[in-house]
Amino acid sequence: MDDFIRGEIDAEIIEDDDSSIYLSIGDLMSGLLMFFALLFITALLQLAQKDVPKRVVIGNVVGQMKSNNINVKVNPETGDVSIQESILFAKGSTELKPEGKAFLRRFIPVYSGVIFSKPEFEQEISRVVIEGHTSSDGDDKTNLQLSLLRSSSVYNYIFYDMNFPTKAPLSQKILAAGRGEIESDKKLDNPGDRKVVFRFQFRSDELKKDILKTSL
Repeated sequence: MDDFIRGEIDAEIIEDDDSSIYLSIGDLMSGLLMFFALLFITALLQLAQKDVPKRVVIGNVVGQMKSNNINVKVNPETGDVSIQESILFAKGSTELKPEGKAFLRRFIPVYSGVIFSKPEFEQEISRVVIEGHTSSDGDDKTNLQLSLLRSSSVYNYIFYDMNFPTKAPLSQKILAAGRGEIESDKKLDNPGDRKVVFRFQFRSDELKKDILKTSL
C-alpha cells in the first residue's frame, strides 16, 4: 500500500516537472516571438525613415516638371521620367529630331537641377540611368540594339552638345542602357512602350536591402 502511495506521489511530481518544462519552453517561445516582432517593427521603421529623402526627391521632380510646363510622365513611386519616342525620334530612327533636341535643352537643366539642388538629394541619388525602350514589334535583337543606340544618342547630345550649370556633376552619375522590349506589352505593338526613361537609383533602396538582410 505504501509503495502504491509512494508511486502516486512520484507520478504527481513527474507530472509537475513536465508541466514546468512545458511552461518554460512556452515562455521561451513567447519571448522569442516578441523579440522577432520588435526586430521586424524596428526594421519597418528604419525603412520608412530611409524612404523619406526618396519621396522628397520624387515630389520635387514632379513639382518642377509641372511648374516648367515640361510634358513628361513621372512615376510617383519610383521617380521614373518617361519621354515618348515621338518627342525625341522618328519611328525606327536613332537620330534625335530637332524638336527632340529642343525638348532635352528644356528638360535636362530642370531635371538635373533637382538632383543637385540640395546636398541630401545629391547623396540620395546614387545613379541616373537613361534607358531606351521599344515596343514588342520586330526582332528582339534589333529592338535591343535600337534602344541602346537611342539612349546613347540622348547621352551624347546632353554631354557633347549642351551646356548647363550641373553638367559636370551629372556626368559622374549618369549612364546609358538599352532595355529593348523587355518591359513592353507582348500581345500588341503599343506605341506607349517606345520611350526613353530617366531612372533614378536611390541609395535608400540599397540600404533597405541591407536592413532586410540583417533583420531576417
